[in-house]
Parts: sequence; structure tokens; C-alpha cells
Amino acid sequence: MDEQNKNLILATALSFAVILVWFLLFPPPEADPALEPNVEMSQTADGTSVPASPADTAAAPGTDEGEGAAPEGRRAALADAPRVTIATDKVSGSISLMGGRIDDLKLNDYQTTLDEDAEVVTLLSPEGSSDAYYALHGWAAGSGLAPDAVPGVDTLWTLSEGETLGVDSPVTLSWDNGASQVFTRTISIDDEYMFDITQSVTNNGEGAVNLAPFGMIAQHGLPEDLKSFFILHEGAVAMANGELSEVDWDDIAEADVNSTWGRPAVVTEGVTEGWVGFTDHYWQAVLIPDAGETFEQALTYDPRADTYRAFTRQPTRSVAAGESVSTSSKFFAGAKEWETLQDYQSAGVAKFIDSIDWGWFFFLTKPIFWLLHNLNQLIGNMGVAIIGLTLLIKALLFPLAYKSYVSMARMKELQPEMEKLKKDAGDDRQKMQQGMMELYKKNKVNPAAGCLPILLQIPIFFSLYKVIFVTIELRHAPFFGPFQDLSAPDPTSIMNLWGLLPYAAPEPGSMLALIFIGILPLLLGISMYLQQKLNPAPTDPTQQMIFAWMPWVFMFMLGGFASGLVVYWIANNTITFTQQYLIMRSQGYKPDLWGNIAGGFKRTPKSASANADAKPKSGKSKK
Repeated sequence: MDEQNKNLILATALSFAVILVWFLLFPPPEADPALEPNVEMSQTADGTSVPASPADTAAAPGTDEGEGAAPEGRRAALADAPRVTIATDKVSGSISLMGGRIDDLKLNDYQTTLDEDAEVVTLLSPEGSSDAYYALHGWAAGSGLAPDAVPGVDTLWTLSEGETLGVDSPVTLSWDNGASQVFTRTISIDDEYMFDITQSVTNNGEGAVNLAPFGMIAQHGLPEDLKSFFILHEGAVAMANGELSEVDWDDIAEADVNSTWGRPAVVTEGVTEGWVGFTDHYWQAVLIPDAGETFEQALTYDPRADTYRAFTRQPTRSVAAGESVSTSSKFFAGAKEWETLQDYQSAGVAKFIDSIDWGWFFFLTKPIFWLLHNLNQLIGNMGVAIIGLTLLIKALLFPLAYKSYVSMARMKELQPEMEKLKKDAGDDRQKMQQGMMELYKKNKVNPAAGCLPILLQIPIFFSLYKVIFVTIELRHAPFFGPFQDLSAPDPTSIMNLWGLLPYAAPEPGSMLALIFIGILPLLLGISMYLQQKLNPAPTDPTQQMIFAWMPWVFMFMLGGFASGLVVYWIANNTITFTQQYLIMRSQGYKPDLWGNIAGGFKRTPKSASANADAKPKSGKSKK
């Protein structure tokens, strides 16, 4: 049965390897949307107009502006209209008075790379730049109002109050449509990433008018920095009455044409509590209507303009002559920081923490991240926190591991008797199995005890991989020395003797980087090899060869993974080795580590019968 345990380990490892190689060789395909002019509006059932951008002429990534022209294109787009400055400790940018769009936003705490002179991350960009991405709030016209009587994307607003948008310094925009209606929009921002938008309309006319408030986020083309990796969700994210939806970019584009919206759309009606927007690896932009007010969510795609939009649209309001109506909503644009999202969730944004892609194993990824985050807060080093997390996980699984290692030690003691049973049973497999079961029962050995810890380690490993890959707290998180980003692969390389020689290491992700591995993958291979050598090599030559190569295959295969994950695996192997060695010694079985290592370098001896045939019989020699 010991061989069966080895077969289980082998099957698990090889299955994991096949899955990884498959997704590395065949990543999910990227969408290839068409680029055509845009449609401006379509009528809804209640008579209001569904808002949309006018002809979306922003250059698609890699087309009109060309590589390297993005900064110039963005600067030109920013100069197209008067602007109101946004300035807080966390964010900086501006609001365009043309349409009142929040379309220029940088995240001051985050740089694009680890270089000292690297630019800060740009989240929102205006229409006309290479990666246009912005938010627009307004009113959709209903009965009593012409479409041009409500503010649109080309409306030139006036700054009526305030100068610079900052914490505790809101700004107010106003616009008179010339037809007896006056619109105002007050925008404020907190000390993190949340905007508050209050829209008002005053009807100075003689008759009632009808109009519906809306919010919109527009993404022109696919984002330029798509990861397109199977473990990460990129696209739309929405919460509707407690139900989370993650909709990929291609699922929006391939949705059925909705008669109300007049284009491919994913629509959710009757939402009383929720939010909707777009998310990528570390950042997101989300519309959040006030809780308790019914609204409609819509994710649409315009194939002629290659534009994705997320909408929140509230019911139509009737504004009688001489009356005013106001509506409030929020707009989040920033980093998916766990603590920040948790604070907003506590303040009333329903299940906002779920905007982080926790994956299928959310019941593991959430507590694992919580523990890792708190360890990092306590220790102050994310790499050491990962090692501490490994220790806690191993301590939690120790009772199962103890039973497993005790069972393995006892089975080693039974190995001679098992071999005798096999020899006595010959080809009678039933007799051999019955004899083994009696042997296990007599010696109180559970041959399956070694399986459960292995099975539990698999989801924990995938969950930690997910946590390290998707959470922003691991981005640019330092360990020590050259390991300054635990979310990135090991930057060292054997090509330059890990920095000792004056040569640059290969670019991460290149073929040379996969071959000339760094320090961490090498330590991973060594720790896996030593753990394997606690037990003698299997007698079957094929299994012996596979087990001999496995540590070194994993070493190269995981060399391109996040270094934080490799740190976890090294720590896990080291702790497992120590536990197994001590427990086996406590059971009276002394592992012959160095003998097993030396045995791996020896040639397989010839069979006894072959040796006997090769020797002279009875000491006589042929003449």
C-alpha cells in the first residue's frame, strides 16, 4: 500500500503539472472587437433616452496614435476642455467641464514599476487618449424634455462653487439649458478613492418635465494592460441584491442585443442594493447608487465604437413646475485595497470586499489573506509573513500529518513482511490483498492515512497562489535583497551567478529566464529533493526515474511563478521535512537520508540470476 501512496502523490503532482503547462501554452483567447462609429441614443419603454457617448473617436490601442504616442495623445485630450483640479494625498487629476466627466485620475501611492523615477499609475483617461476610460453622470430625457435639454457629454458646465476638488473641499458645477431648467452637480471626495455626486434639477418652466438620473463608466476598447490569465477575472463586476456577478469582456461583447438598450447588453433590473463597474488586476471603477433606491444595472457593448459601458439608471422622476429634485450616488475609482474596501463595506457599500476576485475557493482565500495581512502588519515584512503563514498552516494540519508520518514509519517496518507476502502469494492478487489487510489490522496501520494531508494541501496551495496573484498588498511587496516584489518571479539568475557577475539577468517571462533560474527556484528543487530522500527510492524502475526527476522539473516549471508562492513552497517543504524526520525517529525508524541520496547516484544492480549466470560454477573455470 506504500506504493499506492506514492502513486497518489505522483498522480497529483503530474495532474497539477499538466494543468499549469496547458494554461501556459494555451491561455484564454483575447477578444477582437470591430472598430466602427457609435450610435448615440435609443428609447426605453418609459420614454427616456438611454445615454451614450457621441461618436467615440478615441484611438484604439496600437492604432492611430502608435506606440509611444500615448502621453502626447493624453495631453492633447486633456487640453481640449477647461478643467477642475483634483488633489488629495491619494489621488490627483482633473474633471472635464465638457460633460462634467471624471476622466483624469492618477493613484499617487502606486508606481508602474519599482524604478525610483517610475510614473504613478494612471487609472482614468479622457476621450481621445489611447486608453480612454472615464465616468459620466447625468439625466436621461423623458416626456416634456428634448434630448438636448438635458446635460450630455458635450455640455459645457460652469464651475459655480469651489476651486479645487479635495478632501473637505467639494466643487459644484451648473448648467442652464435655456428652456427653464437649471442643472447642478456637486462633487466631493474623501481621503481614499470615493467620490460623492449629488445631482439636482430645478424646473422653472410652466409644465412638468420627466427625466431619469444615470451613471456611466465607459471603457474605449479593451484595456492595454490585460493579463488574460485564467486565474484572474478582468472585465465587469457587479453586486445586485447580494448576488455577485463577474462578466468577462468577451461575454459583454457576445451578449444578446437588448431591445431597450439597442445593443449587446447584460441587464439586471430591480436592484435595491448593489454596484457595478469595471475591474482589472489591481484597480477598479465602480458606480454605487444610494442603498434602498431601486435602479437598473446594464453592461453594454457598442461594436461600432468598440466601447464597453457600465450603467446605473434610476426610475424616471417627474419634476413639477417650480420644484427641484435631487439624487445622490457614489463613484469609486482606485486600488482594491483590502482594508479600504472593508471600511467602505462597513459604511454601507454592500459586500464591497467581494470586488476582489477571491475565486472558487473564497472560503479559503479570504481567511488566508486575512491571516497573511495581519501577519504582515505585525511583522512588517511580507516574505517573513508568508513563512509565518506556512508555519501556522502546518501547525493546523499537524494532527493529520502526525498520523500520516506515523503510518508511513510503521509501514516501513512492515516492508519485509509485505515482500514475503508478495512472494508467497505469487500471481494470486486476492490472496496477497487479504494478507496485507490482515497485516495492517494486526499492526494497527492505516494505509490511507497519508492521503488526507496531501489532499488538503492542494486547495490550500491554489488558494495561496490566488491570494498572492490577485491582491494588491503583494504587489511590489519586498522580502529582502533582490526580492523586492513578491508578486513577480524571482529576479535573480544563474546566468550572472545571482548578481555576482556584471551581467544583466534575462527578462522575466523570456525563455532564458525559464532556463537560467534564480535562487528561490533552486532552493525549491533542493528542498523537494531532500524531502523525497527521506524514503528509499521505489523498487519499480519507472517510478524511480519519475521521482528522481520530479524535483528538478518542478524547479524549472515554477521558476516563472510569483516569488511569494515559491517562498511558501520552500518553507512548506522545509517544515514537512523536519516534521517527518522527527516523527519517524520518534517511532523508532531512522531515515537513512545520506544513504538514500548516495543510492540515487549508483547504477541499478543486475538481478541476482543474471549475476549468478555470469559467475563460474563451483569455483571451476573454463579452459
